[in-house]
Amino acid sequence: MKSKGFKSTILLLLLFSSAGWGQSKLTGKVVGGDGIGLPDAEVYITELQKLEYTSEDGSYQFEQLELRPYNLVVFAFGYQVLEKTVTLNGNTVQDFKLNPLGEQLSEVILTQEREKVFALQQLKKVEGTAIYAGKKSEVVLIENLTGNLAANNSRQIYGQVVGLNIYENGDAGLQLNIGGRGLDPNRTANFNVRQNGYDISADALGYPESYYTPPAEALRQIQVVRGAASLQYGPQFGGLVNFKFKKPNPTKKLELVSRQTLGSFDLFTSFNSLSGTVGDFSYYTYFNYKQGNGFRPNTNFNSRNFFGHFGYDLSSKTKLTLETTFFNYLTKQPGGLTDAQFLEDPTFSNRDRNWFNVDWKLFSLRLDHAFSNHTDFSLNLFTLDATRNALGFRTNRVSQPDDPNEPRELLQDNFKNWGAEGRVLTRYQIKDKDAVLLLGAKYYQSDNDQRQGPGSISSNPEFEFQETDFPNYERQSQFDFPNLNVAVFGENIFNVSDKFSITPGFRFEYIKTESEGSYRNIVLDLAGNPLLNEEIPDNRTFERGFLLYGIGASYKASRSAEFYANFSRNYRSVTFNDIRVINPSFQVDENISDEDGFNTDIGARGRFGDILSYDFSAFGLLYDDRLGEVLRSETRLNAQGELVETGRIVRFRGNIGRAFMYGLESFSDLNLKEFLLPGNEKVRLNYFLNLALTNSEYLSSEENNVEGNQVEFIPKVNLKTGLGFGYGNLLGNIQYTYLSKQFTDATNAPQDINDNQRGIEGAIPSYDILDFSMSYTFKKFKLEAGINNVLDNSYFTRRATGYPGPGIIPAEPRTFYTTLEIKL
Repeated sequence: MKSKGFKSTILLLLLFSSAGWGQSKLTGKVVGGDGIGLPDAEVYITELQKLEYTSEDGSYQFEQLELRPYNLVVFAFGYQVLEKTVTLNGNTVQDFKLNPLGEQLSEVILTQEREKVFALQQLKKVEGTAIYAGKKSEVVLIENLTGNLAANNSRQIYGQVVGLNIYENGDAGLQLNIGGRGLDPNRTANFNVRQNGYDISADALGYPESYYTPPAEALRQIQVVRGAASLQYGPQFGGLVNFKFKKPNPTKKLELVSRQTLGSFDLFTSFNSLSGTVGDFSYYTYFNYKQGNGFRPNTNFNSRNFFGHFGYDLSSKTKLTLETTFFNYLTKQPGGLTDAQFLEDPTFSNRDRNWFNVDWKLFSLRLDHAFSNHTDFSLNLFTLDATRNALGFRTNRVSQPDDPNEPRELLQDNFKNWGAEGRVLTRYQIKDKDAVLLLGAKYYQSDNDQRQGPGSISSNPEFEFQETDFPNYERQSQFDFPNLNVAVFGENIFNVSDKFSITPGFRFEYIKTESEGSYRNIVLDLAGNPLLNEEIPDNRTFERGFLLYGIGASYKASRSAEFYANFSRNYRSVTFNDIRVINPSFQVDENISDEDGFNTDIGARGRFGDILSYDFSAFGLLYDDRLGEVLRSETRLNAQGELVETGRIVRFRGNIGRAFMYGLESFSDLNLKEFLLPGNEKVRLNYFLNLALTNSEYLSSEENNVEGNQVEFIPKVNLKTGLGFGYGNLLGNIQYTYLSKQFTDATNAPQDINDNQRGIEGAIPSYDILDFSMSYTFKKFKLEAGINNVLDNSYFTRRATGYPGPGIIPAEPRTFYTTLEIKL
């Protein structure tokens, strides 16, 4: 019944939008100063939040428009932005002639013009088949950045995204680890991570960790939409991180971009892309290779990444896109440190047999169709086939040397999933006010498996189990994790007036999380002989359905100033690692359950002319049944099947209690050039301030010594500030980062500088970093160079309970890099 009703609703909307709308169309061309058409220019109707790109000859077309005035904004790179009001009295032809910025366009001028477009893009309520009205969103324009893109330096890339907490691994950005508002940054697991609109994590709900991160050199922008994005993209507390790749070159059949980078500790990266358009066919492909040795012994990595985007315009209204991604890397991991070891020598390593391997294969097939200028449809089919292997010596006594005669622990995970997401977005009217409706559905199915057991005694990366040689190895398990997720979602923009709009929405989720397998219960005597060696079945099923809801509001005080507010319910399902994992560093509560809560924001954003852009907001986030970690005495089954304490202290993971996080987030970018050197177009001088002030508290808990404590992974002060400068084709950037102290567990265990055994629990001390980067462009060549951690500060950003630790993972000292780019 529900399915028939949903289909009927879609059909009625399509009929309504095609039959009940206006009587005219708007066509024309966008040309440059020489009268030649400009391909891939953007023509945007403000009232409809509708964007069209011009064809190869510069033509554009909007159909079925009402007979009324529309405000249009037209943009093409290298040309000034044009805004014009066009009144339709029937089928209307309107050409636009854009003025060039200058014959010799410097990097400074291009960067400044893109910043104007950045502000314009933030004002869009609708893009494609997605709604962003009333949400807290940030867009990172990669082409505007001057930083270490080759190493995916997260501090610089996300330097203007407010409140992010970042783990640093020193692996040239092979993995992205970001969190915020108390969310664990580990592998960005609390965000819905996508590229070009489809999921790329291991399992969106069952194991939402991101082992693959696209290279920044291939991206044109990164969209970060906070918690209220849950209604469109999933129930996660974090919201959305969407990597948008560069588009195929619309004016060339073949464009080559090659970037070669050298850096400290034998870093070498090679990025090479091919792009072009031939008739109705367009493509963008790249191959990226990375290798390097870290600043600590027992460290090295190499990776290979291929991406292909192939698009075909079936008609002016229909496009089919195929994307493929292949990513593989192998890294040797030096392990973690205790506090005493870190303070004595942060470059120390006592692990020479730890390895990590990832193999990621992603495929996507997308259909985009415009039924009319008022109704758009998209269908995305995607699938993942991936493997990760972790091999090495782990113990909660971090200081314990690795015995080369003992088997290493091997954890092997295989991820196979596929999904389909369809969206219909239609624009209609209620009385004389424009409205926008989005309806969508997602089906997601996965079949994952995880196996844990003894590896070899060698020091090589050998990812094969050795049960025959080590039958009494204590940590052995094998599980299948079939998951099923079906979701239906919708949002609607109601324009109450020309300035005020509200956007309510909903998302219904059905989740079935299963665990099918067994683990071995082995009890040894003091001599290491087995007193008990039995296989224990452990099959579980978590099946639930729930409704999320939210609402956003936006008040446009002027074309360049907006007040916004939003509220949404959020939900985090238990992962299969929550259900069952055997780890010597922590123990999982057998009765662990899902988390839920809400996100809310209220703020103001906009700009004052070309002088200042800003976004100031306050937020609140409530976690109910928040998952966290406390220190407890370990319990295990003995030979009689009784649960007894072993005497070891471990980190216990379970539903710790109810927590509330709140704070102020602010970003501002001041164009100092307008004060100091107005009228000089060759000069760029911008100062930005990114500041988040956050507080938190556990409101209630059944655990001892938790209620009233601060929530982990939250620095009270999170500051990033810097200066962008340039003259002509020379650009530079200086960025300073400061994070105050943060706790890593719910008991708020302080740092113990005398700890010479564990390094797993304790606070992360405050730290600050200074980064410096420059670039110079000459015709088809571009040279980039920089220094990260200029002051050579010794610090760390994480205490790992498993790989790549356990223990403190030191951050990189001062490093250098230089990149040469050629574009043909």
